[in-house]
Amino acid sequence: MTDLQPGGRGLPVVRAGGRVTRYRVELPRAGIVPTGRGRFEATEYAERRAGWHGRWLNLRDRLLGTTLASHMLENEKLSKVKALAVFSSDALSSTAYATQEILFVLILAGAGAIKYSLPIALAITALLAVVIISYRQTVRAYPGGGGAYIVAHDNLGVKAGLIAASALLIDYVLTVAVSVAAGMDALASLNGGFRPFAVEMSVALVALVAVINLRGMKESGTIFAIPTYAFVLTLGLAIGVALTKILVGGGNPLAAGAPREQLQPTQSIGLFLLLRAFANGCTALTGVEAISNGVQAFKRPAWKNASQTLLTLGLILGALFLGVTVLARYYGFVPDENNTIPSQLGVEAFGDGSLLFAFLQIMTAGILILAANTAFADFPRLAAILARDGYMPRIFHARGNRLVFSTGIITLATLAGGLLIAFNAQTTRLIPLYALGVFLSFSLSQGGMVRHWWKRREPGWRRSMVINGVGGVVTTIVLAIILQAKFGEGAWIIVILIPVLAAVAGLIGVFYHRLHRALYVGPEVVLDFEPRGPSGIPIVVPVEEVNLAAVMALGAACERSRDVTALHVLIDPDEPSAVEERWGRQFPGIPLVVIDSPYRTAADPVAAYVVDRLSQSPHEVTVTVPVVEVRHMFQRPLVNQSLKRLGPLLGRRRHVNLETFPFTPGGRRRRKQPPM
Repeated sequence: MTDLQPGGRGLPVVRAGGRVTRYRVELPRAGIVPTGRGRFEATEYAERRAGWHGRWLNLRDRLLGTTLASHMLENEKLSKVKALAVFSSDALSSTAYATQEILFVLILAGAGAIKYSLPIALAITALLAVVIISYRQTVRAYPGGGGAYIVAHDNLGVKAGLIAASALLIDYVLTVAVSVAAGMDALASLNGGFRPFAVEMSVALVALVAVINLRGMKESGTIFAIPTYAFVLTLGLAIGVALTKILVGGGNPLAAGAPREQLQPTQSIGLFLLLRAFANGCTALTGVEAISNGVQAFKRPAWKNASQTLLTLGLILGALFLGVTVLARYYGFVPDENNTIPSQLGVEAFGDGSLLFAFLQIMTAGILILAANTAFADFPRLAAILARDGYMPRIFHARGNRLVFSTGIITLATLAGGLLIAFNAQTTRLIPLYALGVFLSFSLSQGGMVRHWWKRREPGWRRSMVINGVGGVVTTIVLAIILQAKFGEGAWIIVILIPVLAAVAGLIGVFYHRLHRALYVGPEVVLDFEPRGPSGIPIVVPVEEVNLAAVMALGAACERSRDVTALHVLIDPDEPSAVEERWGRQFPGIPLVVIDSPYRTAADPVAAYVVDRLSQSPHEVTVTVPVVEVRHMFQRPLVNQSLKRLGPLLGRRRHVNLETFPFTPGGRRRRKQPPM
């Protein structure tokens, strides 16, 4: 490669003849510099910070932290201790309301029905064990993460995968709303003055959790680990103290005590009522699937660490849930919106008004609010996987300045905040919508794993298939129970939303699939373009990928100018680009400049390159951006997003001609043609 002249202004290093070259600038605080490894990168100074956009970027950095380079991604991954706090807070928080939800149903049949809470809790704990064992199988078989969506998509087909993904996305939104609303219930148990401001405080708390997650997964894990473990230890201590008091006093903790309030039965004890109580208690299992969805967030070896964390979660969750239920049954606790079951347990264990009681209430509220963090960890990751596969807008696959999927985090916060406003932040109104989606994903995941083992027939496949088969049968039965029990209470909304969301994702997938076929250029095609136009003004053509839109733009540029350069920016740390490897073979007459962008901006490195080209004669540059034209307005967010900022960056700069090259994909006949 040609070196720069001493004292040079930092010019592009370009050779003719189709050779792939790199861009090199050696200036203080330069936007593009060599890395020392034979590659050249855009630095943090490539991002232009002027005007209102610059002020916004500076404010973002103060609020969220400075932008991290892509190579820092491995450092952002989680240890088992932090991962348990990030991915398990939802499941662990359910111990604060799962027993309460069982009792809310049982008390409808009067005092005699409370004794059934323990058998129901034992059945739910057995179900938890089945689900944990089954998902450990999934983590081992699919170490890349993705959970129910990937398993169902690979083994049961696209429709099953999209239904599983839709169910999970909806459930994650509900997770945030339910957990924050339940946290407000806990705060109201401590001080009733919080109740009138429940909606405002709930929305503010969702925004706070979103901001913390936007600061990066590692940092959010550190912040959330303390309250998560404090809750587990405090609730465990309350259970231990209460059990000790019972045993020392000669009591039998497995006995059912008389209810503390007069209960007037409004329904008779029957199978339907018991099934409703069981369905309500199954909210204890929500969040268990989160670890299998986020395997890639763990430190290496990721799947082993995820599997061990999943087992730890199951043991802690089962112990706390059973402990709370046993004590609630013994003492005859009656749930109330302003006096939750953990609150009543705290009074028995530590005494009303004690510091430990207040601490338990605060930690209960904290874990319920922070349970939303599980959804904030998984919703963006699942949305990114769907975007990678072409079922959601590609912007969901772009990592933000702190290497998290910022678009997914902001979308989740917006949807959950709207849900809290719509349902007045009331847990009892949101609970009927909950758990249906997660059990649907459980069933599809286990069914997919059965087919996976049947097809692969790896060593031990029979045992694994039996484990997942049992899990699939059990979770499907529970799904039917939840659907029957909660359909009339509001679950019908979820029954409608899941296929609607899956259909929308499917339509997006069809759009991207047809677009890919319409723009497809085979890797064996050689395009012998030579810049032979009458103009001497250089033309720079940004190339995102080798497709027909880029080919047509390059061909038009070669007809206009004798100096044409293709420019490719590498921005995705997860997906390697094939442009560089294909270029020298397919475009021997056009030089390619490649810029690595570890800070994941595309427009700013392009603008920096163009500005430096202005220092060369004739001190004028034309930038031709290939743009895919779509037929419908609602399709516009799906394309042409990466270089939208070129207009503000270059549109008013003197001697830079910024133009678009619109390309309309071919008609139906071309879309139906197979790839070359």
